[in-house]
Amino acid sequence: MKTIIHIFVLLALVLSTKASTPKHEVRAVWLTTIGGIDWPHSYAAAPQQRELIGILDQLQQAGINTVMIQTRVRATTIFPTTTEPWDGCITGHPGRAASYDPLQFCINECHKRGMECHAWIVTIPVGKWNGTGCKQLRQKYPSLIRKIGEDGYMNPEMPQTGDYLAKFCAEVTSKYDVDGIHLDYIRYPETWKLKVSRQQGRQYITDIVRKINRAVKGLKPWIKLSCSPIGKYDDLTRYKSSGWNANTTVCQDAQGWLRDGLMDALFPMMYFQGNNFYPFAVDWQEHSYGRMVVPGLAVYMMHPREKNWNLDVITREMSVLRDMGMGHTFFRSKFFTDNTKGIYDYTRDFNRVPALIPPMTWTGKQAPTAVGHLQVKRGLGADIISWQQAKDNSGADYLLYNVYASETLPVDVNNPENLISVRQRELTLTVPHKGRALYYAVTAMNRYGIESEAAMMPASTAGEGCYPFDLRQLIIGNKLKKHKSAKK
Repeated sequence: MKTIIHIFVLLALVLSTKASTPKHEVRAVWLTTIGGIDWPHSYAAAPQQRELIGILDQLQQAGINTVMIQTRVRATTIFPTTTEPWDGCITGHPGRAASYDPLQFCINECHKRGMECHAWIVTIPVGKWNGTGCKQLRQKYPSLIRKIGEDGYMNPEMPQTGDYLAKFCAEVTSKYDVDGIHLDYIRYPETWKLKVSRQQGRQYITDIVRKINRAVKGLKPWIKLSCSPIGKYDDLTRYKSSGWNANTTVCQDAQGWLRDGLMDALFPMMYFQGNNFYPFAVDWQEHSYGRMVVPGLAVYMMHPREKNWNLDVITREMSVLRDMGMGHTFFRSKFFTDNTKGIYDYTRDFNRVPALIPPMTWTGKQAPTAVGHLQVKRGLGADIISWQQAKDNSGADYLLYNVYASETLPVDVNNPENLISVRQRELTLTVPHKGRALYYAVTAMNRYGIESEAAMMPASTAGEGCYPFDLRQLIIGNKLKKHKSAKK
């Protein structure tokens, strides 16, 4: 009954008011590469890069802060490795190497835009039985792959599966500055004839997750480990999952992975509406254990060739999720950037204020020190802000910086309306001011998303240096200037 009341209260709030924009919120997309259905639509490097830049520009303008790019496709990759062959989506020929590294390119371009880039790893399915990836994997590990219909799957009941996937994820982690490792299809295939108990099946899948967690976190503990579970965790007391759920149907104990610290975030595939969505969203939120749960929304369902959903199905879900503090993820990227039924336009307004990724407070890491020697030089039409690097003891490889601006003092760094630059690595920023007197604050942020105290100061006049902001000193200084002027 408590859950039912919660749902009705949320829906009433959404219908009567617009959800306030939070400072911390995950806004993500799945960027699918299999068959080039989201990207790429060319087999040449330069057009691929231009297309990806265009997509990321669109995502940035719509407030998206997390891009999950499909990196392991079907025992094939979009990056150079001796472990598995190249996927055919890059060059048009499976196994043929590209002239550049698409994963590295995507990471670099995401980071330029202040967005996180997560490597999306498809785990258990390995493609068509005689496809390039599956065939090569079968040759290396003959007993590891199970055939179901025309497709091959890694056997989750064999310890070698977890060892292999952990080693693969460790390679991505060590070679690339990814912000997350995102596991897809980390479960039994629905067509698998399960011969063990559901409890034992869940243990097999959890063992794989545990091995991947140790491999990734042992190298870079700040990298977010996440997965995309089936959208309904299990049957609820009043609402049934109709036989399609994570925990019982495919032995995917995703909520347990949050509870036991094996996952930092979940992106459940909640491609439903109405009573098949809201009660199960509440269930995910109530069992988040202080970690991130960011439901996946089926923007593809709005397309006339799919279910032809109305736009308000998705927009209402977005508003309820925001009220619940859960964020949103779009499947797939192309349906979003194509502005299907106006979803892109709506989201650009919905996300008009930037948002930071929620901090990984469960790691127990301390915040960095505040930045030093914050200065502003005012020029014609723009202010140049600079500061000294902060110090960090979290063990991460570098710090990020967030810049806030306001026309009033002090600058409220808890107000996302004041965010003007996020997750930047440079120690300087040029801000067009259009003749306004802006005041600035800068925070350092470690790779766990934990911010320092703000260093704050007012804008300066042209050519003058600036000093750490103190409103009392500013007032006294102005009085002294007036007194000297009167003596002259």
